[in-house]
Amino acid sequence: MKYRELEESALKLNELYEELEIKLYGRVWSTEELALGFVGDIGDLAKLIQANAGIRNIDDFKSKLGHELSDCLWSVIVLANKCGIDLEAEFSKNIKGLMEYVSKELET
Repeated sequence: MKYRELEESALKLNELYEELEIKLYGRVWSTEELALGFVGDIGDLAKLIQANAGIRNIDDFKSKLGHELSDCLWSVIVLANKCGIDLEAEFSKNIKGLMEYVSKELET
């Protein structure tokens, strides 16, 4: 799946979540609430990374790890969209800059 397809599916899911949020809470989550949900996912991800490294016991951690990484990616895509960030362009620019920086550091 290409980035634009990932983004499109993530945003479609977000639209469904927003419908559910309106049904349950009478409003959609703010970006701050989405970010707090993301922080919770990151905590879950950290525990699964520990399980993957053998320092925490979690049943079926490999499949849970994939699920949690996917949840985190969804959050990043949705937050970028809601904040008006072209994530694909920013990622490309950032990676290019970091590649140049690390390459120069390796030369010294």
